[in-house]
Amino acid sequence: MHTPPSNHAKRGGNFDSLPYLTADLPGVGGTLKQEADDFVVEELPAYEPCGEGEHLFLWVEKQDVSGEELLRHVARRLGIASGDIGMAGIKDRRAITRQWISVPVRSAPLIAQIETERIRVLTSARHGNKLRTGHLRGNRFSICLRDVTVDAADRAERIAEVLGRRGFPNYFGAQRFGEEGQTLQLGLDLLSGKVSPRSIPAPRRRFLLRMALSAVQSALFNSVLATRLESGQLHTVLAGDVMQVAASGGPFVVEDQAAEQKRFDARETVVTGPIFGPNMRAPQGKAGEQELAVLAEWNFSVADFGRFPKLTSGTRRPLITWPGNLAIQAEGTALRIEFELGSGCYATSLLREFMKSPAKNE
Repeated sequence: MHTPPSNHAKRGGNFDSLPYLTADLPGVGGTLKQEADDFVVEELPAYEPCGEGEHLFLWVEKQDVSGEELLRHVARRLGIASGDIGMAGIKDRRAITRQWISVPVRSAPLIAQIETERIRVLTSARHGNKLRTGHLRGNRFSICLRDVTVDAADRAERIAEVLGRRGFPNYFGAQRFGEEGQTLQLGLDLLSGKVSPRSIPAPRRRFLLRMALSAVQSALFNSVLATRLESGQLHTVLAGDVMQVAASGGPFVVEDQAAEQKRFDARETVVTGPIFGPNMRAPQGKAGEQELAVLAEWNFSVADFGRFPKLTSGTRRPLITWPGNLAIQAEGTALRIEFELGSGCYATSLLREFMKSPAKNE
């Protein structure tokens, strides 16, 4: 019988309880997502459609629509299976978002039927390949925080200087774990064998199974990252760490600690954390011991992820990321923060460093 994780371990799935990198700097407070255009996300594609091929790329704008809702809606309106639809990344629901999706080119005559008051197709172009998860450089954000402190701009500039220099903890955001942690709990129950995938309603089984198991991996990653930050080792390369080359993404295990610290400090490489699974490249030495200790706190072993080898194969993820084109602008009693993040990074993980309090209306 699988024992539930300890309360200390559970914080990996409790976004508000995670430690801050800039804990010594006061935050600006504020309210997030109060107005429709307070949270705007635009995908930065890895490539543009070439203009010919058997797939049709659609540049879609949606407002207050989740990624799952968008998939179901497009499939229903075009009369195709959701598996025929390509999407590089799932965007926030409570936001205005613009992103590419792909559909079979035979659907072209029906594209106008996708449009609603909350979903618009801005442009379309043909391409040779279906859009796949991760086929994007990142996302551009324009976010307005309302009801911030009187000196919010000054506070934000001080925080931005630190984050621009040191990066910020690359936590998975709260939306990864579902409302009140329900997605994470389902994943824990699946991974421990407490429930079967067949307990998930068939129409949503494929989507929820993937999301729930990923939520467990994400919570474990957050736990490792939080432990590393609190121990003062987030910017320290340990012997046995698995690093990632910034330019290529190629992983390697640290052998010469001093040499790799210099490369890390020059931002040529970055320390990675675990997305546990049977195919994950494991760290060695002290770094490996720390990760396994966190896994043990959750009462799991690497072998447990072998229950779903196709969905939890495992990989590595940078512990730190740096925002691009970070800009702060005061707007009356509000504060606008604009920045770019790489694929898979969460805007809320950056924003929490500025707000220093649970985001209202998230």
